[in-house]
Amino acid sequence: MEEDAELRNPFPSPPSHYTRYTSHNLHLLALLKERAPQDVDPASIKQSDILNDEADVPDWPLTQLDKPRVDWILEEPEPYYDVFGDRWFIKDRIPSLEESGREQLYPPDPHVDRRPALQSILRSMLVTYSHLTSALLLPPPTATTPRDVQPEWHRHVEWISVLGQNLMAAANELRPVQARSNLETMMKRQLELRREETSAIHTKCDALEAKLQDLRGSLDELMKQRQTSESMISLKPASEPQASVKPAEVSTTEEDLLRWAEEVP
Repeated sequence: MEEDAELRNPFPSPPSHYTRYTSHNLHLLALLKERAPQDVDPASIKQSDILNDEADVPDWPLTQLDKPRVDWILEEPEPYYDVFGDRWFIKDRIPSLEESGREQLYPPDPHVDRRPALQSILRSMLVTYSHLTSALLLPPPTATTPRDVQPEWHRHVEWISVLGQNLMAAANELRPVQARSNLETMMKRQLELRREETSAIHTKCDALEAKLQDLRGSLDELMKQRQTSESMISLKPASEPQASVKPAEVSTTEEDLLRWAEEVP
């Protein structure tokens, strides 16, 4: 009883045998598989004899530490697994109304066009709702009315419930189609956004290219003006340099020095 209560707990504790998954026990399991004969199941042999040279060999089977096999689940017609008391199917699908024991008013084959049947269900729902409003205006049952006779409005409510269940079930079966359509619309919108961004980038690049062309033209014009000014300066006649006047050289002889010495008092 305690285990069942633990399994159905919304937040159950982990199983108690999780403490056995230690590094030492996993090492012993690997040795057991390595030393065991190939044609013999390790679970059918005595592990204490094979692991007699190892310490702390547990008394419970080490094969319990093996991962659970799931291949046998897929062999079932409707494979499922139980987790915490709830059953989950491998191939998740929504059961039809007919499989659920209810009345199905549209074709069960998904390849058949269901639009005529759904339109008939919708019209029947509108007509039944009109009859329900009329039935609610009738006088209430009297004491002489048999108890086993249900009022008219009750029959209309039950039929509206059946019609609503069929509409909801048919709409739920169209969820994959709706999801694909929404995904296609989202992908188209993303493609349009990328095209718009690419076009904006190209427009900006064209504007920058035009600006660079204007700058190149301005630079070329400036270089031409500079070359013209330099050529005009080179064509002007160069001014002749003035001849430098050198003072006359005065030659002094020995006689001149003697005469200058005699004249000095």
